[in-house]
Amino acid sequence: MRSTPDRIRQAVSFEIIGLLIVTPLFAWAFDHPMEEMGVLVVLGATAATAWNYLFNLAFDHLLLWRRGDVRKTMPIRISHAVLFEVTLLTLLLPVFAWWLDAFLLTIVVMELSFAGFYLVYAFVFTWGYDTIFPPQKRKRMA
Repeated sequence: MRSTPDRIRQAVSFEIIGLLIVTPLFAWAFDHPMEEMGVLVVLGATAATAWNYLFNLAFDHLLLWRRGDVRKTMPIRISHAVLFEVTLLTLLLPVFAWWLDAFLLTIVVMELSFAGFYLVYAFVFTWGYDTIFPPQKRKRMA
């Protein structure tokens, strides 16, 4: 299991790197001013950071309870990334629709694009993070 400071480092570094990549990319791709997209991305990142912490904590507890180990196999990594993005997409769709005051189809395409980007990014980032900062083995909780 990871310590609270490690989880915070993981969540914050994930969001900062993601912001630096996605803000200019999506401002260009969806033809919105960088400032408008930047505010939206920061709002989304703030929600995602909190959700990242809570989701990863719950996921690790589930792994520890079910398997006695928090290390992730490839299928578990894929499930982890997909579940995280689906739940985050559900949480952020209303915020995106309100902020951009755009057609629902536009927001869905944008959200799916964000989800697709972050799905791949979450997989790569988490794998890299686990490689650089391996989780510590702990004894199984009764």
